[in-house]
Parts: sequence; C-alpha cells; structure tokens
Amino acid sequence: MSRIPEKNNTSEDQQSPNFGLFTTLYGHKGALSSVKFSPCGQYLASCSYDKVIKLWSADDGQIEENLIGHKKGTSDVAWSHDSCQLVSASDDKTLKLWNIPTAKCVKTLKGHQNVVFCTAFSAKSNLIVSGSDDESAKVWDVRTGKCVRTLNLHADRVTAVGFDVLSHFIMTSSLDGFCHIYDIRNGQVLHTFGEGAAISHAKFSRNGKYIMASTQDDTIKLWDFTKSMCVKVYKGHTNKTYCIFADFSTGGRYVVSGSEDRKIYIWHLNSKKLVQTLEGHSDVVVCVDCHPDRNLIASGGLEEDKTVKLWKIS
Repeated sequence: MSRIPEKNNTSEDQQSPNFGLFTTLYGHKGALSSVKFSPCGQYLASCSYDKVIKLWSADDGQIEENLIGHKKGTSDVAWSHDSCQLVSASDDKTLKLWNIPTAKCVKTLKGHQNVVFCTAFSAKSNLIVSGSDDESAKVWDVRTGKCVRTLNLHADRVTAVGFDVLSHFIMTSSLDGFCHIYDIRNGQVLHTFGEGAAISHAKFSRNGKYIMASTQDDTIKLWDFTKSMCVKVYKGHTNKTYCIFADFSTGGRYVVSGSEDRKIYIWHLNSKKLVQTLEGHSDVVVCVDCHPDRNLIASGGLEEDKTVKLWKIS
C-alpha cells in the first residue's frame, strides 16, 4: 500500500476474494466487543461484556485460556509485538496487562475516570495507549505500569487509539468527529482531521502513511493524515450507532468492516469496489480482525449473537 492510485479498473479489482465461513466459536455469555489475532498468528483473543477474555487457537478455534479478573465488561484487547503480553480495556475503568504463557494478570493500570474503551501497544511494546469515555487518552509505561502522559483534546468518548509502525506517532479518534495525530516524544498535536461525523473507529495503515477512519454516517474514509486529506471513501455497510471495527486484509488488498445489518463487507482497497459481503451473524457485527499472515478474518456479534466466527478463502 505504498501507492494509492486514483483509478484502477483492472479485472483483478472486480474479483471477489471468496471468503467463506470456516468455523463458529461459542463460549462468550455476552456481546462481543473486540477480536484480535496475535502477531505470531497462533492465537485469537476475544473480549466481551461477560468480563472474560478468551484465547482461541487460530488454527482450529479450540479454546486455549480464559483470562478472568475484570470486574465489568471489556471493550478492547491488544497484543504486544512478541505475542507474549495482552492488554485489556474495561468498563471497570482499568486496563489489565496479561502474561500469555502463564495466563496471569501482571499489572492493573489505573487512572481513567470512566470506562476504558480502546487500547494499543507501541511497536516496541514498551508503551500502551488507552482511550476512555472520560474524553482522554493516556500513555502508559509497560515496565512500571504508570501513566506517563495524558492527552486531553477530545470532547467525547475516545473510540480508537494506536501507534504507527515505527512508533513516531500516536493516533486518537473520537465521537466528537476528530482524529488527532501526536508526536510521541512530546505529545504535541501534529495533524487533525475530520468532517463532522462521529468517528467510530480508526487505525494506521500498515505502512503508517494513512489513517482508515470509520464514521457513523455509513462511510469509511482513508486519509492522508499529513495533508488532512481524504483520498478514498468506502460505502455500502451500515454504521450509525455503534463503534464498529474495520481492518486491512492480509496483504493489504482489501478493506474489511463489520456492519449494523449483521453482515461483513469487503472492498477492494484501490478501486473502492464492494467485492464481497459475508452473512452468518444474527446481530450487529461490531468487531473484525484480519490474520497477520493468512487469509483469515475473525468477527464478533452483539448480544443476540455472542459468537466469534472465522472466515477463510475457499
């Protein structure tokens, strides 16, 4: 994704990637909120309003571990670069840092004044960033568990946070309709963009040059954040109420998103053409994530569904 051409009408752009349902994972007793593959590709972590974080085998969907310790539901999880640690964000106003080999909580990060909604590790896994309903984002030192910086520029829930691949920048997005890019060294804002609609999710592209932002007006936009310029728009799904995840597919050819109409939508990144929709969930598909190496998508549904589904190219 080093280049984003304005037009690409090759036959390859029109082809469906042909994802099909591989397996359905049962076990959560509440609405799913986040699913994330480990960087090593071995595990899938899922979290839910049932307070439990589950680790599944990415190969066959078998349950590996249950991580229990939060007092209220969890909204997001994120993996360290070496796949040995997991951080979880919870409605109990804390984050917990888990050691994966032992399945034990090793630190509880306290400081937010409201629900912790989103979280991410830096590329070196020495820092964690979190976003909250208290309208702030916090940066934490993994070694000490202490907050080292608080970012207070938003006027509503912080819906997504992240670091670029080199950890030069921190990104935050919010229901206030804005996305901010900060210098990681001093916390100063370098870029701000938004078009008014509440941003439900955002993330850096794999090369760190773009931000993909989902907005609650049924659109996903790809931004050249250094120019505060939208370069691509993806439409077809429904997103007006929930904070719905979107992701880049393995290899970066496609954009994948959940939807409030219970489907998963897949667009070609460059042509913006909708190339496939996946059906199978019985409630809003609020979370999706793509495997780092294989053509595998994980998705999770809300309260009337409670399942994680794995989809692969047939």
